[in-house]
Amino acid sequence: METDRLSLSNSAAVGGSISAASMESLLTVPALKEWAVAVDALIQGNTVLLLRKGGIREQRGTFSVDHSQVLLYPTYEHQQPALLKPAYAQHVQPIASGWHPPSVLLRAWAEITHVFQITQADALSALLPLHIWNQQFVTERLRWKPRQPLYGLALRVHLLSSPQEIVYRAEYGGCKSWIGVSLGKSEGESGFCFEPAPVLTDLEYGYRVTQIQQAVDAQEHSHQSL
Repeated sequence: METDRLSLSNSAAVGGSISAASMESLLTVPALKEWAVAVDALIQGNTVLLLRKGGIREQRGTFSVDHSQVLLYPTYEHQQPALLKPAYAQHVQPIASGWHPPSVLLRAWAEITHVFQITQADALSALLPLHIWNQQFVTERLRWKPRQPLYGLALRVHLLSSPQEIVYRAEYGGCKSWIGVSLGKSEGESGFCFEPAPVLTDLEYGYRVTQIQQAVDAQEHSHQSL
């Protein structure tokens, strides 16, 4: 996979602005927000699948994939142990509404290789062993905004050679999937490199994606036979 280089943005993180002097030392890089427990599972290679319908503040009112290569930004506020399988629920501690850490450690980036539309409950049942959430979560997500499909994202995750600790900004908050995070820029650097360092081999990742594809294809065959 070729290394992708992003050019320096003309603005700070989404919704923010900084001085021209500060711009010379910052890069803005796209990031996907996800529960911290899910980001951990992705980094550990326990799953490659995320399920999304988008946040309340999503642009255009629906979920869309705005970037194919993104940093993984862990969030804490909306994590709910009751919506996770027991193995993952035990790692989540409920926090007060509105709490956020003073800084956020970014450890990985991901290439979104496949986007699947899920509309049938039987497909969700087939996918249940492939992600971290429980039956209650996937049922609720499918029923919310019932005219819109649930999206399955297959992520090829890579570890950052140097994890990035960034200061939390107010514009990083809110119920939205995509943000731009501000990273420090070294002298002479014009962009951020997504350097390949996959947590799974090509063979293992391909096998996981095939499992997802088979579950989604089964829903289409089932629907056609009705």
